[in-house]
Amino acid sequence: MPLERLLLYLTGAFVLACLGVGLLLVTAGKPDGPRAPTEAASAPPPPPPQEAPTPRQRLEASIAAAPDYAPFLDRLRENFPAEYRSAVDEFATRQGGPAVGGEATVDAFVSEAVRKLRKARGVAAARAEPGPLSKIFEAQRAVLHAIGERDPRLCVAFLYGGAEMSEFSRFAATRRALVADMALAGLEAIVNGGAKQIERPGPTEADFKALETALAARGLSQEVIGALLDGKMPDPPLEDAKMCAAGETYLETLRSLPEPARLRIYGLAVEVMARS
Repeated sequence: MPLERLLLYLTGAFVLACLGVGLLLVTAGKPDGPRAPTEAASAPPPPPPQEAPTPRQRLEASIAAAPDYAPFLDRLRENFPAEYRSAVDEFATRQGGPAVGGEATVDAFVSEAVRKLRKARGVAAARAEPGPLSKIFEAQRAVLHAIGERDPRLCVAFLYGGAEMSEFSRFAATRRALVADMALAGLEAIVNGGAKQIERPGPTEADFKALETALAARGLSQEVIGALLDGKMPDPPLEDAKMCAAGETYLETLRSLPEPARLRIYGLAVEVMARS
């Protein structure tokens, strides 16, 4: 049935919303040791050895050095201070070993913060107003498009929730603003949904039929539509570039549906993401 087919797809493809950024560990330089004293009697005594920064200090420094993430992290700290502190504490504790490079640290931290927020409060986004709810999927489409331009194979893996973290990390390192926008879109929808508490019914058979018809009207074959909605690639598999473009068409088609049907499907998708 269409509902069962879409749920299969949502549990796979929409995992892209919570993939966030992978973890790239880079060994940082060691702090300078004490200076060697000179032989001159009048030379000042050497300064005391500098203490290595703590994991929390390293994390806070890397956050301060990553302005693209500031809107998301500032909003998270403002609206959910307890969750923000918990994310910082837990991440810093796990990173208590070797020094970690600044950019890798903040990317991994944002990924973890998004995951924790989605698990704890993600269902609230399904009750958001149309604008914030729709923004989640607009941000996802932008990320999917950017990946497709760079690496169609990675795009397909990302579409089906099977991208390796290291591969996605290499992409995210070059498009951090897009990843930050996606994180912020989810957060804003959670905040809005928590305040508005809009109750929406689940999508109907007619909604799914309209989606399938709209996909066909955009030129997608039944083979491609089946691959999207069933979450199963045909044998032999479709070309990566074709499948990646179809995934983007899917998100564009959802956006073109009449608002009531679109929001019902969006709401279901967000709930599936929060529980996946």
